[in-house]
Amino acid sequence: MNILIRPIVTEKMTAQSERYNRFGFVVDKKATKQQIKAAIESLYGVSVDTVNTMIYGGKKKSRYTKAGVIAGRTNIYKKAIVTLVEGDTIDFYSNI
Repeated sequence: MNILIRPIVTEKMTAQSERYNRFGFVVDKKATKQQIKAAIESLYGVSVDTVNTMIYGGKKKSRYTKAGVIAGRTNIYKKAIVTLVEGDTIDFYSNI
């Protein structure tokens, strides 16, 4: 099972990573905190202190076109905020 889908690289998460040593990931909806912890420790070689998860429900969106109103939803996803042990860090830009 592919647990980690992608890292979250935004201004807010960058500020949290610099200040609190926290990093965000979009993860599989069925993944547990223990599975997320094990996946991050094995992939990045760091020690994880805590894992906080939250599920974002999809929002209803609509737009107006020539053919009329088109309605839909955005995707539902699960987000994990991972706090690392003091001294460990993850560099997302090292492989670029």
